[in-house]
Amino acid sequence: NPEEISSMVLIKMKETAEAYLGQKVKDAVITVPAYFNDSQRQATKDAGIIAGLNVLRIINEPTAAAIAYGLDKKTGTGDSRERKVLIFDLGGGTFDVSVLSIDDGIFEVKSTA
Repeated sequence: NPEEISSMVLIKMKETAEAYLGQKVKDAVITVPAYFNDSQRQATKDAGIIAGLNVLRIINEPTAAAIAYGLDKKTGTGDSRERKVLIFDLGGGTFDVSVLSIDDGIFEVKSTA
């Protein structure tokens, strides 16, 4: 089934991370495309469990990109208003664009294409 195939990829990723870090990896945050539905997200979580991971959270790839870029941090102006951010995802042979709303550390995908 798809979960077992995905778990094989996650097992390899886990092994690679363990080799790099020099220690066991138990916990994971897994990213998925923003357009994944609830059943696809659950299947991804199940794949992580099959791979021996404690899946802490499933997050959208655009959200992960925004966090990696530091967009979850305050703007430095003292202004804590909601921000709208356009994320371009050029990975995996696709070109995805998402609009995120960031408000008080909460990320919400408003639209994806």
